[in-house]
Amino acid sequence: MSATAGQAQGERGLAERLGLKPGQVVQEIGWDEDVDDELRDSIEDLTGNELLDEDSDDVVDVVLLWWRDGDGDLFDALTNAMRALADGGQIWLLTPKAGRDGHVEPSDIGEDAATAGLSQTSSISAAPDWSGTRLVPPKGSRR
Repeated sequence: MSATAGQAQGERGLAERLGLKPGQVVQEIGWDEDVDDELRDSIEDLTGNELLDEDSDDVVDVVLLWWRDGDGDLFDALTNAMRALADGGQIWLLTPKAGRDGHVEPSDIGEDAATAGLSQTSSISAAPDWSGTRLVPPKGSRR
């Protein structure tokens, strides 16, 4: 395998770790200069779509929510993020890893997610400085 092919596979792997698929529509909320651009680029490359910004009114398959301690009320952010989700959609909550500025305690994530009616299904290292928590509404739930 050439170095270029390996690099392309590695970049694509970032988005694949999130379980994303070609054609999915992803909305990004909470962008700031500290986000991981390599992850963002890999999502756009894999899905074939540009990330929608937080002002979009489109229905989306995935919400990518960048969140830092001090950004406000996580429960409110999760509740708002759910409004854009298609049936079967998911939220990837991206938070700074432990020891980084803006780290959010996993217990806070679990509590606010549960209060918002979301189930935590997995946690991953999404990027060098970011952890990812996959949150989904319960199957068959109607709000």
